[in-house]
Amino acid sequence: MSMKPYESPWMDDDLRMLREAVSRYVETEMLPKDARWRAQHHVDRETWRDVGAAGFLLMDVPAEYGGGGGDFRHEAVLYEELARRGISGFGQGVHSIAAHYVLNYGTEEQKHRWLPRMARGELIGAIAMTEPGAGSDLKGIRTRAVRDGDEYVVNGSKIFITNGSIATILMLVVRTDPGDRSRGLSILMVETEGLKGYRVGRVLDKMGMTAQDTSELYFEDVRVPADTLLGLVEGKGMHQLMGDLPYERLTIALGGVAAMEGAVAETAKYVRERKAFGHAIGEFQNTRFRLAEIVTITRVARTFVDKCIEQLVKGELDTETAAMAKWWVTDMQQQVMDECVQLHGGYGYMNEYLVCRMFADSRVQRIYGGTNEIMKELISRSV
Repeated sequence: MSMKPYESPWMDDDLRMLREAVSRYVETEMLPKDARWRAQHHVDRETWRDVGAAGFLLMDVPAEYGGGGGDFRHEAVLYEELARRGISGFGQGVHSIAAHYVLNYGTEEQKHRWLPRMARGELIGAIAMTEPGAGSDLKGIRTRAVRDGDEYVVNGSKIFITNGSIATILMLVVRTDPGDRSRGLSILMVETEGLKGYRVGRVLDKMGMTAQDTSELYFEDVRVPADTLLGLVEGKGMHQLMGDLPYERLTIALGGVAAMEGAVAETAKYVRERKAFGHAIGEFQNTRFRLAEIVTITRVARTFVDKCIEQLVKGELDTETAAMAKWWVTDMQQQVMDECVQLHGGYGYMNEYLVCRMFADSRVQRIYGGTNEIMKELISRSV
């Protein structure tokens, strides 16, 4: 008797139809291009416009701003269908997060200016926060924006920027007051097309996530209109950043659990087919016990993440619970991927196998979005 397939309690008939459509789209339009994206180290811009035209971008942004009018569950379906197949280059996560900063903190004019174009994939979003000398410590940000009439003049650099080389709108975190470490930060929404003094550095050579154009960005006397200041009030950057962290951290945890599900399914299939000493390796007790362990870990992670999704949709997901989901799920993800590689034997070390790519891609999950050590620090303060 095989185990009954698990379905998330937040699913309904509309979401099942959406999942079918998304799954079909990802299989036919995206998966065949994944190898090329990994080789060229970026996803083509036309893919963004195609996904936007299909209606799969900003599905949880209100329709009046060009979004899908759904909630986070709709977004979750796309995260899951991509992550299960190891498609890690399409940086829709940061695109959606950047859009949510506009939605939550922008003026009406700013929402109408940027969100419909982001929903269509005409603007590709990136979050330009991390600097060579400032990662988890946002107060260490040094990129400066100085007001000059109706413009800001920006100088500085950013590093490890997802969607960096193809982004056309940056959620740029800058220091507007050098004298105040906490209240001196602001966010500028910067459109990059033809922007003088703005330069994309190299696409970084990474352990995994090779289809993702993680880049360095440079700003030399870059002039941007003052009305790109998010919310039009200086010094609100830190407050704005803190408010949206649960959303970002849940997307990381969700991607982690969906990748685990994809890897476990692939591994279960492999051990049924692969023979050693005249038997399928899935018949050996060691294999069965290891599969039992990773299936259980994956289910525990899934039920916790599903609970977090329900809380987020109700507006009840707190920072500490999101931090718990982010650190624990990504730690478990690494552990599960390691077992999946082991159960594949030598083939698990070959890039043509899904679990190999997933293993390399998963390592950064414990670092970005706030390191897991920072997550534990946050949780410990609430105990």
